Formats: sequence, structure tokens, C-alpha cells
Amino acid sequence: MDPEQVDEFVMGYLKKKGFNSDGTSFSSIDYHNDPDLTKLIRSFSQSENDPSRYREGYSKLRSWGDNSLDLYKHELLRVIYPVFIHCYINLVGKGHTQEARAFFNSFRKDHEMVHLRDLQKLEGVLAPSHLQEMEFARSLRQSKFNIKICQCSYDLLLQYLHRTESTLMLGIINERINFQVYSGQPNSASDDIESVTISGSFHETADHVNQKEIHWGLLEDSLEDRLQKTGGLLSDSEKGQGESKADSKKRSSEIGKQGSSVKKLKKDKAGNATAKVARQETSMALSTTPRVKPELAMPVMSTDVEESILEDLRNRVQLSSLAMPSVSFYTFVNTHNGLNSSSISHDGSLVAGGFSDSSIKVWDMAKIGHAGSCALQDENGRRNYTLLLGHSGPVYSATFSPPGDYVLSSSADTTIRLWSTKLNANLVCYKGHNHTVWDAQFSPSGHYFASCSHDRTARIWSMDRMHPLRMMAGHLSDVDCVQWHPNCNYIATGSSDKTVRLWDVQTGECVRIFVGHRSMVLSLAMSPDGRYMASGDEDGTIMMWDLSTARCITPLIGHNSCVWTLSYSGEGSLLASGSADCTVKLWDVSSSTKLTKAEEKNGNSNRLRPLRTFPTKSTPVHALRFSRRNLLFAAGAISKPAS
Repeated sequence: MDPEQVDEFVMGYLKKKGFNSDGTSFSSIDYHNDPDLTKLIRSFSQSENDPSRYREGYSKLRSWGDNSLDLYKHELLRVIYPVFIHCYINLVGKGHTQEARAFFNSFRKDHEMVHLRDLQKLEGVLAPSHLQEMEFARSLRQSKFNIKICQCSYDLLLQYLHRTESTLMLGIINERINFQVYSGQPNSASDDIESVTISGSFHETADHVNQKEIHWGLLEDSLEDRLQKTGGLLSDSEKGQGESKADSKKRSSEIGKQGSSVKKLKKDKAGNATAKVARQETSMALSTTPRVKPELAMPVMSTDVEESILEDLRNRVQLSSLAMPSVSFYTFVNTHNGLNSSSISHDGSLVAGGFSDSSIKVWDMAKIGHAGSCALQDENGRRNYTLLLGHSGPVYSATFSPPGDYVLSSSADTTIRLWSTKLNANLVCYKGHNHTVWDAQFSPSGHYFASCSHDRTARIWSMDRMHPLRMMAGHLSDVDCVQWHPNCNYIATGSSDKTVRLWDVQTGECVRIFVGHRSMVLSLAMSPDGRYMASGDEDGTIMMWDLSTARCITPLIGHNSCVWTLSYSGEGSLLASGSADCTVKLWDVSSSTKLTKAEEKNGNSNRLRPLRTFPTKSTPVHALRFSRRNLLFAAGAISKPAS
């Protein structure tokens, strides 16, 4: 390089660093005869002007990571994705559009398995102007990747970068990645959710929002509260326990001292002891749960409905890791891939399905059982379901009101409709959303309901008003699912932007942002005490959150496809999940929260494995619901005929 070029690059570099551009300030520096400095400046100049340097640097870094020892490979390869992203963005920003597309197409396969949706968004960035216009690209440029890595892996990476003099890769890594270095052995788990996260202006906003105060307790004077105060649940349970003990003693005395009867008696005693402990823990948890006042005017419950609910609560089966629920699965056949959603009433007596042909079908299990057949049509070819017509587009949700007297449906025609299960007719058509309405859910008390849409908003409605009461806006993409808090003061929304938000229904304000999912959030569930929330995503990961701190308590790893539905048991000890991988899984979430509390000070992450898996032949699970008596109902459409 001639002296004029060297002067030009040095002056340009110093100007970038904020030094005075007066030439006399640098006249005493003799950098023309320094070969090392000249070599460094030449590499910088080539990096700035030669787009092939990005391909070369990334390719070498990728090969080095792939050829590393298996002990360190998982951690070292975490660096590859952020480098790939910013190599492409830098090429586009410098106007090297063709080279950027060639680079993107050459190496995108390295990241499609984990980051497919991000890549689909990124491939739309084709010009420097897009970096400012597109929200996704702009957020990437304003953020940094946080990567967990052990000290040995970190040292190996630095040695490689210095040894190969990869100044371009070193610059990207230095500018775009924050390393969280820890001592000890490297973490070889490739599915560690917290190993790679993104920080930036959005995360600062989330941290600020998560400082707001929320009241996650149960409503004052709720039915559960009333039942606990009167001791109705405890006395009936103890009564049932006493009866089972008497029956066990009677059976053992009649049968004699046979080995099988002794074993059965011991098993009954163990089961009764476990149930007693579970009841005591549930009663204690309910008594310590704070009580809050409702922010919405609560509807008056009829005496018949109230008595029915109290009867169910008195007869609730206490579940635990040793006392699994019974499962009743409803399978839709001959749907021809037309079933978009399904729902089950609280007592399991009604099942509804929303279909692509804009229809809703409701089955009454009592009538099907009376006919002695579970087929969609009886022997005379007549329908044994109720057909509800009114939507003009595919129906994406159909859910029952708590008493089961109404069905709420949402559709691609942008409307929400209310149907009567007694009259089998459409009562109201609610309009307000601008695009497809993906989900609509009744509040636990009925009367109010929430909806979410492709227009990136969620809305609160009441049955007696045509227009929404509140609109919640803030998600960066589709809002795919919505769920009410048990005290009806909050709703949670899951979005394609990979976040979950908690909203105050009275003010419409976002009070929590939960960040951690790697793909779109498809399902939500609230624990009965209102303290915890579970969310399931497209990759099959379930995350359990503490609402008060907005922290992920534990990831639930087990599904290998979309988690479409989640449901907590009545006392909150078990979580059921249904997935497109054709399984229902049960998780002991009560033990996970206890372990997390004990290990929180040490910072140990607790990863929970499923207690039990119920596979279906070939039926993706669309809907799950624990009844008030803790019977688990599930529903789905068989994807292919059983062989």
C-alpha cells in the first residue's frame, strides 16, 4: 500500500473514534515503516471493501466449530448463528445485495432446524433501506446476543480468532455478542433454552414493564374459598377416606390372610396416606394464597349452577405424582383434515369442533351414549350432532362457557359469534377485529370473554355489548392464543413474536412480558391459585413462569412438535399437555416449584421430565380439559386410518 492509502485509512479510523481531524495531531506517528501495522491496516481495508471476506471468515469459523472436540462443540457452535445473521446484515448494509443472497442461501441450512421463522423474515431484507424499515432487522441491529459459555470454550474461541487473525469475525463477535462465562465443565445440552438469548432495547422495555405490581391471588369469596372455610371439601374427603378404610378392613377380614389381599390392603393404606398429604398441602396452599377484589363487575351465578359446582368440588379427586388422573379421549373421524379446533365442556358432556368449511358441530355425549354408538351418524344416516352455520370463513376456535350453555366461536371472517347450546342458534355476532380471529376464551366467571387476532391485538368483550370494552396492543406479530387469569383481573396472550404478555383488563395496560421462547407461542394455561402460568410453543417446549417475577421456573422438555393445548388439574399439582406429536403428557409441576425455591439461591436450573406419556395411534391432540372433579378430557382428529 502506498503512503497516501495508509494515511487515508488511518485518518478514517481515527475520525470514527472521535479524534481531532487536524493532520498535525498525527504527524509524529511513524506508521509507514511498521510492517505489522501495515498488515493490520491492509486487512481492515480488505474487510471493508471485499464482500468475499465475510464468506471466507464465516466458513472458516464454521468448519473450526464443527471439527472441535465433542466436549466443547455444542458451546462453540452457539456463536455461529449470531455471526451468520450479522454477516448477512452487514453485506446488505454495504450494498452487496447479490453477495448477501449468495451467502444467505449457502449457509441457511445450518440454522433452519432451530431458527426457521427468523430466517424467513431475514430473507426479505434485500436492500439497505430495509434495515431501517423492517422491524425485525432493526431490532437485530439494536440488540446483542447473550451466550452462555464455559471458560475453556471461551479461551479456545479467542485463541482461534487471534491465531487466524480473523479481524472481521472478531469485530462482529466483539460488537454483537455478550459472553456469560462460567467456570466448570461445558454444558453439552443443545436444547438449553437459556444458553442463547437476545438483549437490547426491547429487553430493557420488558425489564421496565416487569417491575410493575400485580395481584395474582384468588377472588374474595370465591366458591373454593367458601367451601374451604366451611370445611365442606375436607369433611367429605375425610369421610371418603374413612369409608375406604372400612371397606379395606372388611375385605381383608372376609378374605383372610391371603398374600394378595395383604398387598392390596397395604396399597390402599399407602394411597390413602398419599391422598391425605395431598389434601393437606392443597388446603394449606389455598389458605396462604392472597385474596383480591375483582376489577370487573362479576355476573350473578344462578343457584343451580352454584350448587352443581360445589358438588363437583366436594367430590374432586386429589391428584399427585402417585395418583394419576383417568383420561377420556374423544376422537374425530372422517374430518378430511378439516378440523381446526375443538373444545370440551367442563363436565365433558358436550364436545364442539370448528371446521375449515366455516361450520361448528356440537356433540352431546349423553345422546350418543343413549344411542349406543360413538359414530358421527346413527344407523338411519341421521346426524347425532348439532350443526351451527353462520361464519363465512374457517372457524379457528370454539369454546364453551363455564356452565356449558353457550359456545363462543372465532373465524377468518374477522367476527366472533355467540351460540346457544339450548336453542342451537346464533345469538350475537361481534365485530371489531380487522383480520382473522385466532382464539376466543370465556372468563372463569362467564359473561366476559377475550379474543386475539392476526391484527396483533387482543380485546375484552362482554356478552351484552356489541363492541369491545378494551383493546390490548403491543405484540409485534400475530396474537395466537389468549387465556384468563383465575381472578379475572388479567389476561395472558401468546404471540408469533415468541413472547407472552400479561394485561390488566381494567386499564388495558401490559404488566408483564415473558421472554424465552424460540418459536411462536400456541397455548397457555394458568394455575388454579393464579401464581404460575404455562406456555407451549411450536417447537414442543413448555415453559412455566412465575407471574410475580416474570421468570421462567423450569422448561418442560418432552414433546417434539407443536404444543396445542395445556391444562392444570383442579388443585394445580399436575399439568397436562397435548401436542401434534400425538401424545398427552403429564407433569408434576408442584414438585418442580418446590425444588426451584430450594435451588433458587444456588442458581441451579431444574429441568422437569414428564411423569407419564399417553400416546395415541395417530391422533394429534387439539384440546385438553381437567373437569372440576379432576377427570382429564382430551380431543383430536385422527390423521390417518388405523391399520
